Amino acid sequence: MNTFKHLLIISLSILIIACGPNSGQNKTDFTINTNAVKGDIAINETLKLSLENKKSHPIDSISYTLNGKKINELTDLKDFKLGKHAIEAIVYFSGEKQTTITTITILNDEAPKVYTYKILNEYPHDITSYTQGLEFLNDTLYEGTGQLGESKLRKIDYKTGTVLKSINLANEYFGEGISIINNKVYQLTWQGGTGFVYDVNTFEKLNSFKYGKSKEGWGLCNDKNILYKSDGTENIWLLNPDTLIEEDHIQVYTNKGKIVEINEMEWVNGEIYANRYQKDGVAIINPKNGAVKGVIDFSPLKKLVKQHAGLDVLNGIAYNPLTKTIFVTGKRWDKLFEVEIIEK
Repeated sequence: MNTFKHLLIISLSILIIACGPNSGQNKTDFTINTNAVKGDIAINETLKLSLENKKSHPIDSISYTLNGKKINELTDLKDFKLGKHAIEAIVYFSGEKQTTITTITILNDEAPKVYTYKILNEYPHDITSYTQGLEFLNDTLYEGTGQLGESKLRKIDYKTGTVLKSINLANEYFGEGISIINNKVYQLTWQGGTGFVYDVNTFEKLNSFKYGKSKEGWGLCNDKNILYKSDGTENIWLLNPDTLIEEDHIQVYTNKGKIVEINEMEWVNGEIYANRYQKDGVAIINPKNGAVKGVIDFSPLKKLVKQHAGLDVLNGIAYNPLTKTIFVTGKRWDKLFEVEIIEK
């Protein structure tokens, strides 16, 4: 019995060591050095790489990749996306191979421009609507609203505020952003991990879909080919509207750092206009690389609507191709504003 206990203790000790904190780690004799300052580098700079060879191995070859794309020791970053990225070096030496990884954050090279606005018109808006998504189609406004037990999809005559068609979401769903492609309305839910697809004319539910790496649903817009989905982080996900698979993503950054809580979004002349949750401004985002090109200050608008206990933040932005103007509102606001954007 004692011999058996002794062997059992030895076996358990070996197992604990094998499963310890260093188990399976890829030890490397190399370190990647970059010219990124504290890990940050601007998109207009040239990335410079060098390899620290800690044990002076005779190196046969080195290859570098940035997010899986092959790069050189000197790489122009202008065609890369902003945000946090992994650099991997694969080193061959004396018949061996080692891999080492570091990270950099690519920032925009310019501060966002600051814009203000001019009010062109004011229209009535349902003061009970917890606005989550707005979009125009053929001069008609579509709106998605939130809150459990209150979430809806609506078709509205924006000039009068008349609701032309409306359906309720099931009580367990908190409605979020909407967008329209090919006569289909796509609507997100917040933490339900589920989105819905409707016929734009009848509001018949055609399909539902699950999220991928994005854990929540916030805002939604499209460029007629791709759906862009925000999830409350700095990430905007690119979805195939047919498969609804997240095929790619961008990270939203300025020249200083990331911008989180990207909320309701609208595609406007090749750019993404995005509300930020609990903020009174809209970010203008380059959809190719995630750069914040501008910020629109809408903070005075909230004072122009009826002040009441349920009044909440600015949220809801839509571009009307017919008037070539932008419309904004907020959660439980009694007005919809048609505005012209002006650079300060």
